[in-house]
Amino acid sequence: MDNETPEDGNPTSHPATIEQPAGTTGRLNWLRAGVLGANDGIVSLSGLVIGVAAAGGSQGALLTAGLAGLAAGALSMAAGEYISVSTQRDTETALLAKEKFELDNYADAELEELTGFYVEKGLSDQLAHDVAVELTAHDALAAHAEVELHIDNEELANPWHAALASMVSFIVGSVLPLLAILLIPDPAKIPLTVVAAALALALTGWISARLGQAVARTAILRNVIGGLLAMAVTYAIGALVGTQIS
Repeated sequence: MDNETPEDGNPTSHPATIEQPAGTTGRLNWLRAGVLGANDGIVSLSGLVIGVAAAGGSQGALLTAGLAGLAAGALSMAAGEYISVSTQRDTETALLAKEKFELDNYADAELEELTGFYVEKGLSDQLAHDVAVELTAHDALAAHAEVELHIDNEELANPWHAALASMVSFIVGSVLPLLAILLIPDPAKIPLTVVAAALALALTGWISARLGQAVARTAILRNVIGGLLAMAVTYAIGALVGTQIS
């Protein structure tokens, strides 16, 4: 299909011809899982150790609580991501199998359906038909998966990648607040842990914005404010419980 030339003389291509580098979707999926895991690790462990510290917990109690929270959180994140992505992959596989069956048994109807999708995107009837015919001849399943199902049939989500990325990133995110609360002496222990966690949350917010091509300021503020709120709540609970117990 030839590129159309608008009035300004600059050739343009229809969006359907634009291709992303192979593997891009898969990399973005596990990168997003990694950012989410790191963010959860920072917030979860910061809240946990700050709550224990506010209750007057000793270094031993802080270490025990921190390591337990790290292990439980990392395994929970890995299991959750694996189940979630496996469910997504199973759904995508089932949809692709159904589409393949329809292509094998109702080829003409599927060609008409594909043509209709391109008409809805703004192509003329004849051009939409020509595009549908060419894409069907090249790879009918891929054409329908992209336009109808919004699935890349060559790059389904990998649950193991997502689970591993979430687990490792949760551990990495957890290490910073755990080390801060253990290594910083009183009375700066809690304030500096909060500062360290806030800076780390700002970083994960910036990374998530870059991955999603979103506004960085919004993502950073959302991350930092949410994390600070969580730490404030756990600090208040820890201080209240510690007062009651003592």
